[in-house]
Amino acid sequence: MVSPARADALVDLAYGGLIALSIVLIATVNTNVGIAFGVGVFAAYVAHVVWKMARFDPDWMSSVVRETVEESVEQTVEESVEESVEQTVEESMEETVGAVERTMGDQLDEVQARVESLDERVEGSPRPDETGDAADTPGPDEPADDGRA
Repeated sequence: MVSPARADALVDLAYGGLIALSIVLIATVNTNVGIAFGVGVFAAYVAHVVWKMARFDPDWMSSVVRETVEESVEQTVEESVEESVEQTVEESMEETVGAVERTMGDQLDEVQARVESLDERVEGSPRPDETGDAADTPGPDEPADDGRA
């Protein structure tokens, strides 16, 4: 019986010989025939290597698949979350800005109405010198008497 290590070495040598034969076919016979033969040998060799890796390291194939799936899921989740968050923030900002604009507009209208009513009252009221209260009204440089001693 042949040991597994020797069998693998013999198979690797056989594939090497087939690849060398494909190079000879490319050089001598017909390029298309040699390339087709070489591609077939290479594909078979790749299948052999995958089989050998799975045999010597059974966790290899599952770990490669797990890593690929993890990367794919991570990328998909990242893109999905990014789009969702972006859309939610945009909608929330639009609602908030709209509410702030309405509130500010209402408050500005209210303040404008108060200012206009004060203007009307100020324009319609007599000056202190016209009413005779000029002596009671403090000047601009005098402090106002608020009744505190």
